[in-house]
Amino acid sequence: MIRFRLKELIAEKEFRERRVITMTEVAAQTGINRMTLSKIANHPGYSTVTDNLDRLCDYFGCRLEQLAEHLPDEGKSAGEKE
Repeated sequence: MIRFRLKELIAEKEFRERRVITMTEVAAQTGINRMTLSKIANHPGYSTVTDNLDRLCDYFGCRLEQLAEHLPDEGKSAGEKE
């Protein structure tokens, strides 16, 4: 499963810039719909398009691996396929 670290990146940016950052602001700055951002932030395993990932990396000034991480599915062995 892919887990997005959107909430963590927002918190880090808030701390660095010493201000509150809302999903509405992120949506306005990236051009990504606020509902899509909410799903990325709150629904583990949500699937989004690469254009959204690119826009978020640009906004946060981060690399893709700082935005998303792979979590192995519980109950599957390392080499097991679906």
